Amino acid sequence: MRAEEELRSRGLRVTRPRLAVLEVLARGGHLGVDDIARQVRDRIDSVSTQAVYDVLNALTRAGLARRIEPAGGAARYERRTGDNHHHVVCRRCGVVGDIDCTVGAAPCLEPGADHGFVIDEAEVTFWGLCPDCQQRAAG
Repeated sequence: MRAEEELRSRGLRVTRPRLAVLEVLARGGHLGVDDIARQVRDRIDSVSTQAVYDVLNALTRAGLARRIEPAGGAARYERRTGDNHHHVVCRRCGVVGDIDCTVGAAPCLEPGADHGFVIDEAEVTFWGLCPDCQQRAAG
């Protein structure tokens, strides 16, 4: 589905900033607002950081983007949504990677006690050192 159609299907107006943010997020990764804003400005003449925040909030609410907040770090955004994947974060440099949940099952959605909640997502963050930081530490 094209970005314009995705926006309309979620009840959002099609705007240049929304299209530009979706284009940036579609390239992959886990980007902070400053990175997204810089890349959006490369695509359209000018856009404020607040406008980028507003777009990201709208896209997140509509399920077209996902916000993650690794402990001790700034919020990051990604385009990959709806599949209950998890993340691995480097303790040293902060790089973030995706980790898929168990294929064919989602054991992380079956907690020992749900306290009356209807669980629809689990967020797991794995921490460690990325290969680059491991190599730097060894050298």
